[in-house]
Amino acid sequence: MLILSRKSGESIVIAGNIRVKVMRVEGDVVKIGVDAPSSVPVHRQEVYDEIQRNNQQALMQQNMPLPKLAATPEKKAE
Repeated sequence: MLILSRKSGESIVIAGNIRVKVMRVEGDVVKIGVDAPSSVPVHRQEVYDEIQRNNQQALMQQNMPLPKLAATPEKKAE
């Protein structure tokens, strides 16, 4: 892991197209801004973890057999 020191208003650049900027520091809370292409998903860690859990659950449920549909009687032409 790379550890950097930045002051309010300073930035780092990742892969040439993602900029992370320290917006302000309020006590022990750091406000950051992330400027990334719309094709790059950016999530808080807890949101990312929830997305991964949901994706894993969806994969597990995909292996479950689908319920059989009841046959419906054919309608006779009048």
